[in-house]
Amino acid sequence: MKTFKTHYKSPIGTVEIEGPQDSILNLNFVDQAHSDDDDLPSCIKECAKQIDEYFQGNRKTFSLNLIMQGTDFQKSVWRQLRKIPYGTTASYGEVAVAIGNPTACRAVGSANGKNPISIIVPCHRVIGSDGTLTGYGGGLWRKEWLLKHEKDNR
Repeated sequence: MKTFKTHYKSPIGTVEIEGPQDSILNLNFVDQAHSDDDDLPSCIKECAKQIDEYFQGNRKTFSLNLIMQGTDFQKSVWRQLRKIPYGTTASYGEVAVAIGNPTACRAVGSANGKNPISIIVPCHRVIGSDGTLTGYGGGLWRKEWLLKHEKDNR
């Protein structure tokens, strides 16, 4: 599958957007932007536009075609993450209960950490049961920034 990449310079670092002609496959923070593909498909351009609207505080939900590559369990966690409303949080335990597997808190944490499409699949909205910020692939400082950004723009 041929994929295309572009980069968006957000207030908290460069976001790499990758996908084939009609879907988003990956969206992650990267240290360095490589040169973007020429002639990007409309799906990638639309994703960059929606990410920009999110960072401007004008977008609360995303309407993009996503390719979620993972196990059935991971996909069930990622679907549940998309149900956590903008500006709110849920604990790993609450996500485990919501997917019908209340003892799977650690597995939920593992799936959360393997989320390939950050922000759109809002893994940053999952926190510890005591309200503490725990693990985020982009760094806890970004997680804290994203949660504050959403709270301030509700």
